[in-house]
Amino acid sequence: MKTDIQIAQESKMSHIKEVAASIGIQEEDLEYYGKYKAKLSDELWDKIKNRPDGKLVLVTAINPTPAGEGKTTTTVGLGQAMAKLNKKAVIALREPSLGPCFGIKGGAAGGGYAQVVPMEDLNLHFTGDFHAITSANNLLAAMLDNHIQQGNALQIDPRLVVCKRCLYMNDRSLRNIVVGLGRKSDGMVREDHFVITVASEIMAILCLADDLEDLKRRLGQIIVAYTFSGEPVTADQIHATGSMTALLKDAIKPNLIQTLEHTPALVHGGPFANIAHGCNSVRATKMALKLSDITITEAGFGADLGAEKFMDIKCRKAGLKPDAVVLVATVRALKYNGGVAKQDLAKENLEALAKGIVNLEKHIENVQKYDVPVVVTLNSFVTDTEEEYQFVRRFCEERGCEFALSRVWEKGGEGGVELAEKVLDTLENKESHFHPLYKDELPLKEKIETIAKEIYGADGVVYETAASKQLAKIEEMGFGDLPICMAKNQYSLSDNEKLLGRPKNFDIHIREVYVSAGAGFVVALTGAVMTMPGLPKVPAADRIDVVDGKITGLF
Repeated sequence: MKTDIQIAQESKMSHIKEVAASIGIQEEDLEYYGKYKAKLSDELWDKIKNRPDGKLVLVTAINPTPAGEGKTTTTVGLGQAMAKLNKKAVIALREPSLGPCFGIKGGAAGGGYAQVVPMEDLNLHFTGDFHAITSANNLLAAMLDNHIQQGNALQIDPRLVVCKRCLYMNDRSLRNIVVGLGRKSDGMVREDHFVITVASEIMAILCLADDLEDLKRRLGQIIVAYTFSGEPVTADQIHATGSMTALLKDAIKPNLIQTLEHTPALVHGGPFANIAHGCNSVRATKMALKLSDITITEAGFGADLGAEKFMDIKCRKAGLKPDAVVLVATVRALKYNGGVAKQDLAKENLEALAKGIVNLEKHIENVQKYDVPVVVTLNSFVTDTEEEYQFVRRFCEERGCEFALSRVWEKGGEGGVELAEKVLDTLENKESHFHPLYKDELPLKEKIETIAKEIYGADGVVYETAASKQLAKIEEMGFGDLPICMAKNQYSLSDNEKLLGRPKNFDIHIREVYVSAGAGFVVALTGAVMTMPGLPKVPAADRIDVVDGKITGLF
């Protein structure tokens, strides 16, 4: 079998204007980035905004494992399969981050014969959106430090600066730093921090903003620091809003590319789901809904993170209502959750499957809490057995879920027809009664505890003293009605990544809480989760090269 990058490099792409034409977009509404990428103009929205919305399908998954689940591959393959069935479908994805691309996870363009292309461009610089976000964030940080240096008219307490710098790469050495060392003219000496770009508030703002004016308003509301008297200071107050907006003027426009089978794909924005809200942009999703009969989007990592935030943050804020959820798993991943070592996953093991399938069970229950129909799909591997498939099928059907095998990695759209038919049947015959998990007016602690108990299965929540004080301060400032963005490891339903399956008898530990006032949510950091990841001992970057002008090793 060829590698993902070989398949992508050998594919014959259509000119992006032909892909756009397939969903009624005229060339005048395309801003070209070469032959195979384009941004969609602001004027396009005015032309289509009064059209009825198509159906919205969310693709999510069980907790990720080293065995692999294939959520993006399923999303892409499902879109290709819908086209095989003559359905007008558009895929809406997040942009990959350089951090995992050069770290351990690899890229995020799908896999096998269910990929979006150009794969190398998408996984590397793409249209420059993330660079623009990084620049805007660091401009804000620079203007904040400059304000302190130039007299500090706002009386900002340097010990209470909360605006962090960001970098589009994993770099643990920058988590905690000191700035301003050297001469007096080099700035105020203070402790500072970096987050990865995909965890920055500006990334979240770009993905939740309706348009340029909304983007500008949200940027101005970012709380960057507190004064000596404890009052919040915003980006507006240090006059950074206009210049940040200028840097993001083009980045807010959705990007159009294609799958290997030329299905249109809007790929825009890229917050991580473990440390941010994990969904592509509201603009791209809303545009896809107007341009298609069926929009297929995804949310990051497992349903405990990405799907919960899609429902409770993105849908709540944007007025979106999912019509169905596709929940992705693999036999291998379920056996891994059942205690089987990675090297032994190829062997049939129904006992381990029965033990590990409780992870899938919990995610099914969680999605059903939102009253949205669920279709479970297994990504097929050659080592799977028919007995294992039938076990999972019976398990799902006993819980009121449709079930389908997916072979999109091997066969592209053709391999996703069974899944597409199940999704279409669900859309036609089962009604979604979507509602968020909790109400806006609940106190912040009750919102956190609702997520911890209902979604994670925790017994309760333990707050560090500092976190409790931060929650009280946030409510005092008038932000108590905002939703919660839980920052938690992706590997376990708990905040301990080693507890696989369906953990019981545990608490969630909240160590820090802060408000992202521009994004419109409150972030709660749990356990040992980091907002600036590090590289592994042998990073993926070790294998990436350019040979005879072609990139190799990218996956």
